[in-house]
Amino acid sequence: MATGGLASGEEESAAPAPEERDWSDMTPVCLAEAFSRLALEDLWRGAMACCRSWRDAARSRPGLFAALDLEPGFAESSPGAEAAAWWTPVFQRRVDAMLRSAATLAAGELREVRVRHCSDDGLSFASERSPSLSILSIRTSPAVTDRSMLIVGACCTMLTELDISNCYEVSNKSLEVIGRSCQNLRVLKRNIFNWIDPSEHVGIVPEDYLRECPQDGDREAITISKFMPKLKHLELRFSKLTVVGLNSIPGGCKELEVLDLFGCANLTSRGIDQAAANLKNLETLVKPNIYIPRSSFHMGRYGHWQLYDERFQTNVFQI
Repeated sequence: MATGGLASGEEESAAPAPEERDWSDMTPVCLAEAFSRLALEDLWRGAMACCRSWRDAARSRPGLFAALDLEPGFAESSPGAEAAAWWTPVFQRRVDAMLRSAATLAAGELREVRVRHCSDDGLSFASERSPSLSILSIRTSPAVTDRSMLIVGACCTMLTELDISNCYEVSNKSLEVIGRSCQNLRVLKRNIFNWIDPSEHVGIVPEDYLRECPQDGDREAITISKFMPKLKHLELRFSKLTVVGLNSIPGGCKELEVLDLFGCANLTSRGIDQAAANLKNLETLVKPNIYIPRSSFHMGRYGHWQLYDERFQTNVFQI
């Protein structure tokens, strides 16, 4: 009797079997709602690759594709062979393919793009189909030129943030067009690679590309001040602008709150302080703070300084 009672008690306390659910019975609306909680990689490589019904459910809600942010993947990668592979045509085509897919799936609702190593073709395709685009970051895209940037200016007039750092084929002309068309632009990042000590890029960035860095920083600064008066955040890291270009910024960009001049070797502390004094809303000022290796002082004209337009600039040591 005791044994039977124990067995009966065990049966009563046993946990009920888990309920089995068939995900295929979920409606497209429920699936899309679940997909909205997924990270970008999980959505693209997981849910959409699972089956046709899930892919169709995701496509039924364009808002799921309102943002294409590949930056975490780039930031988490370690320098070396992997980073060097980003500069290949094969990798560029992969990024372009994702840009095209995102723009198509978003059906006009694409609002944020953060990629690297895209090309004119991919950027033009996405821009023409994304009138609501607000944030565009295409830093380190050597195949992006004025051709696609002019399309960005014509089609994406709602831009508030633009990052064209290390895009050496984007010229002063694009800055003017963007400034004229995108009246709501608040953030501009126009940084270039460290040309003073490019050793950190060796084996990753092609040497010929490092030598092609924009030379006319003054013209770019003057264009920015003339056509982007509502900027609040401006980054010009390692720009080759001089006091001439710097002095134009306070006159045009009166609302600036952040000005990043790290690595701008042609500027003096006095010139920077004078310009900053004329920016009444300035909250953050990043000065050049450049460390020039001692070995640089002993290298010939065509050694280390060849990257600087093959001219020895004495005012580089005034910081």
